[in-house]
Amino acid sequence: MSVPPHTRTLVERLTQLRQHQQDGKRSPHKPLLVLLALGRFARTGSSAMDWTEVEDRLGQLLIEFGPPRKGPAHPEFPFTRLRSDQVWNLSRDVPNDQLKDLRAEPITGYFPADIEAELKSDPSSIATVARLLVEDQFPLTVAPDVLGAVGLDPDVVFGSERAPKAQEQDRRRSSTWRHEILEAWDRSCAFCGFDGQLTGAVVGIEAAHVRWFNFGGPDDADNGLALCSLHHKLLDRGVLGLSDPETVVVSRTYSARTHEGRRVYDLHGLQIRPRPGTPLPAEEHVAWHSQEVFKAVSLTG
Repeated sequence: MSVPPHTRTLVERLTQLRQHQQDGKRSPHKPLLVLLALGRFARTGSSAMDWTEVEDRLGQLLIEFGPPRKGPAHPEFPFTRLRSDQVWNLSRDVPNDQLKDLRAEPITGYFPADIEAELKSDPSSIATVARLLVEDQFPLTVAPDVLGAVGLDPDVVFGSERAPKAQEQDRRRSSTWRHEILEAWDRSCAFCGFDGQLTGAVVGIEAAHVRWFNFGGPDDADNGLALCSLHHKLLDRGVLGLSDPETVVVSRTYSARTHEGRRVYDLHGLQIRPRPGTPLPAEEHVAWHSQEVFKAVSLTG
């Protein structure tokens, strides 16, 4: 039985959304629509958005930050289905998922009046909800990009106090995993070899999950790579991936004009080599990244 909206807090209502995320599959459609509406509300005091705008903006967000699915992005799915979560209204009734009905005449989507009233009475709740949504759906390398794309200030959102989700306990991250991964890869980027230090301390090298932690990725040695900050972000954005546990691939959708940008192409086909005794990424984690993160297909040749 669903819980009546009046018995749940604003944060619970906007973050506990029904999503199809079985077996580690990503489905950020509804969270991205809520974030887009929060961005509109923060700027204008209203969450209302015409379908023509949502079709364009949410469609682009799904292409940029969603999983690499074949076919269209389907922004109509969350625009119509978010009603079932009782946090979204449409200005006229339409069947779920039907583009022709959405395009037949103007239609607007918006948060219910009680949600907008709560957001107005407590503006800090915008940042709280946004932070919970992006931390649940994306790694921290990608979350600021998502927030900027929906019109929210990442510094404001991440400066907010993180409110825990009701009846849910976060998985506890290992306190030693980062150190273990950096040591296993000789404190250098597995892709480019960068090994900068500042007064003897590693700088610009990060421990990267191949399968994202918030989608079941374990803090295990075979789910980690030491990467420079740039290549960590490119891995999490789907520019870089692995065709097998030891071979780097570059997405065909990536492009660059400058010499420095084009150096990413040189990583295609690179064979990574960890320190002896260090496991390569497990095939199951590589497969997850290929299916849920890596954009389109890899370069040829």
